[in-house]
Amino acid sequence: MMRRCCLLPAVLLVCLGLTSSAWSQQDWPTRPVRLLVPFPPGGSVDTVARLIAPRLSESFGQPFVVENRGGASGNIGTEAVVRAAPDGYSVLVHTIPLIANAYLYPALPYDALRDLVPITMISAAPTTVAVNPTVAARSVRELIALARAHPGTLNYATAGAATNPHIAAELFNYLAGIDMVAIHFKGGGPGLLATLSGDTQVIFAGTSEAAQHVATGKLRGLAITSRKRSPTWPDLPTVAESGLPDYEFVTWHGLLAPRGTPAAVVNRLAERVHRVLAVAEATRVFQQNGIDIVADSPEDFALRLKDESIRWGKVIRERGMRAE
Repeated sequence: MMRRCCLLPAVLLVCLGLTSSAWSQQDWPTRPVRLLVPFPPGGSVDTVARLIAPRLSESFGQPFVVENRGGASGNIGTEAVVRAAPDGYSVLVHTIPLIANAYLYPALPYDALRDLVPITMISAAPTTVAVNPTVAARSVRELIALARAHPGTLNYATAGAATNPHIAAELFNYLAGIDMVAIHFKGGGPGLLATLSGDTQVIFAGTSEAAQHVATGKLRGLAITSRKRSPTWPDLPTVAESGLPDYEFVTWHGLLAPRGTPAAVVNRLAERVHRVLAVAEATRVFQQNGIDIVADSPEDFALRLKDESIRWGKVIRERGMRAE
């Protein structure tokens, strides 16, 4: 009888703890949520985070605060979220380097596919292949021919080793059998300026970033990297229809949380992202920035990450890409 009396309070405490935990998950969030962007301000990941943050803040009634923590092609910010408490108050907005870095860096302090929980792929966007107007190429075919005639002399700008522009250009090199040389900058802005000035000849830039400079003649747009033409730039052909039929590169923007984050929180956030983006005004604003809304399920995003890992791992190995 005494043992039963002693066990009863313990059982009650456990039950109360489980009830409290379940209630806190249903009530999440009760304080500000950090949206960590592992890149400097101004890139596509930062743009997407800042487009979605106020919508989530309004929907949940709690601030969603964008925090930029750049460095090492996203590794520094990613590790910060991996090490954060798995309570839903620190989430990561990331893109292709999330899974490509495993092949580019000799030893990462985390495993992205193991240590992070996919929430949703928020959006996706094509890239524009553009050249400085002094380059004697007005199409993808002419650019490939020029690179073959003068191997190792054409330079392309990146936002840093292992960033999306680097990967997009190396896929182009791989499929075309050419060898344009990467010149790495600390961010997409400096890389774009270098191509505008002629210090580099080629750039794989976001459509919204490239469009204004193509319109003023400071850059020459050659093609879009998606499989289909962009509705925001319908006159620009795709790389696939311009000479490289197997080429496709689409930048995606995903939301992830530390491993161990409750499923209830993950599913609630995924559902709310879908809800706030399923309105015409959100579609219009995203398309103005050259970005297409996806807002898929955690399960679909997890499958996409595995497929992306296989795809980019092959390209990185074939091209011998490394991050110094």
